[in-house]
Amino acid sequence: MKKLVCLFVFILCGICVMPAAEWQWSVVVRGMVSPETDDCPRAFLWIPPSCRQVKAVVVGQHNMTEETLFEMPSFRAELEKSGIALVWITPGLDQQWNVDTGVQEAFDAMMGELAEVSGYAELKYVPVVPLGHSAMATYPWNFAAWNPERTLAIVSYHGDAPRTNLCGYGRENLEWGRTRNIDGIPGLMVEGEYEWWEARVNPALAFRMMYPESCISFLCDAGRGHFDISEETASYIALFLRKSLERRYPSEQPLDVPVKLKPVDVRDGWLAERWRADGVKRAKPAPYVSYRGDRHDAFWYFDREMAELTEARYKASRGKRMQYLGIVRNDSLLEYDPKLHAGVVMDFRPEEDGLTFHVKGVFVDSSRTSFSDRHAAGKIRIDRICGPVEKVDDSTFAVRFYRMGMHNLRRTNEIWLLASQDGDKHYKSAVQQLVMKIPYRNRSGKRQHILFPGLDDVKEGTESVPLSARSDCGLPVCYYVKEGPAEIRDGKVFLKKVPLRARYPVKVTVVAWQYGLAGKVMTAEPVERSFYIIRDRGDL
Repeated sequence: MKKLVCLFVFILCGICVMPAAEWQWSVVVRGMVSPETDDCPRAFLWIPPSCRQVKAVVVGQHNMTEETLFEMPSFRAELEKSGIALVWITPGLDQQWNVDTGVQEAFDAMMGELAEVSGYAELKYVPVVPLGHSAMATYPWNFAAWNPERTLAIVSYHGDAPRTNLCGYGRENLEWGRTRNIDGIPGLMVEGEYEWWEARVNPALAFRMMYPESCISFLCDAGRGHFDISEETASYIALFLRKSLERRYPSEQPLDVPVKLKPVDVRDGWLAERWRADGVKRAKPAPYVSYRGDRHDAFWYFDREMAELTEARYKASRGKRMQYLGIVRNDSLLEYDPKLHAGVVMDFRPEEDGLTFHVKGVFVDSSRTSFSDRHAAGKIRIDRICGPVEKVDDSTFAVRFYRMGMHNLRRTNEIWLLASQDGDKHYKSAVQQLVMKIPYRNRSGKRQHILFPGLDDVKEGTESVPLSARSDCGLPVCYYVKEGPAEIRDGKVFLKKVPLRARYPVKVTVVAWQYGLAGKVMTAEPVERSFYIIRDRGDL
């Protein structure tokens, strides 16, 4: 017991926080119940702070890298220039977008509620960009087939072709019937070089031939794998979205009526040959009407800029040597197993605080069993892909629960990290993912409870709100912002810029949590507290 008390004293002065990109509003998605939580999913909305009128919204369901992409500062900065908002739904609604499940009605109601709570009434009508990764990569095509008038563009990331027979979720695809199509809607399929499978690409080429008015672009994510998203690729997607908006959005648009999108004419674009392995001569990209390559092996692009940007991505990786990455813990190389989805699986061995752990990336040989000095110059990065984790420094990470919540039967205890190295003029870029399961919850030891006093409403312009939650076991309490224009630092909620047309009062919800100590202290039940940002003093 004395040792336990000393440990409490050692960590008592620490305060855990979860720095993350803000999502200003959220609503419960009624009409759908997720088997992951036995409850309704929740949709989170981010609107660019400077946005006067939302022109489109990118919608992602919770799988993996949707979250990574949506919270990239560089990606958000590009969307802000275009007036594009983001919606992230956790858990996901439906991998197929099978309207027989009621998913369409739930989605429409969700967008109406987000319009109401945010004050951006146009959300009820704005064009949608469905975006999904891997197991969620089929849904974007099917969403568009059932919502052609409202779909601005489609992004299937490290995923699937339209009407593919190899759905990322491993089951049958939906049958569209004879009358549905996605003609005139720009669609982008991305597949990583290190996950390459011809059987995934061929259905996309066949779809182009079957539907000659379809506008299907393709990017081989050269030098990348299945679980990652680089800044370079995020920039490519942002450009694709900007061009979709420029081509399709009307010059004038009222806030209270559906947007009448202009269809894209495939003949106004360019064609470029599909990605091929090193050493194969390529046809030169050209306007659609004058392309001289084999059209059966070509994809469509908006214009010369997009076609040549795609070619540049391929050229930058072509002819370089491979390099390989491994993961080390306590100077020992973790085993790589190619039969495993992640390749590297690590068990949880935290420091005394029960939260912090250490890993680092190393260069290895092609067998991934020995260290190697044959590699590019430059450091290896390890970053978060998804899950309840925060990067502290280059090799230090800590468990940090966040707005996903702490009651997801499938995801609360799973952390995914990515080791990456950008390569150089001799070596290709390299990636290696890692998955780690943490025990959730800590169920043995002393029970603990969190005492979290209520939070008073504040006036617009308030800089910060102090937090004073306590554990009755003396352990440091951690916080995250569930919703609201805010972040947590140094035990306080710091308020951020509220979007220009936001409806006041604006709600901020903070969650206090304490993970406990394995075998000594149980995980506490998290406690939520909310307050409102009030615009006029008279409303306080």
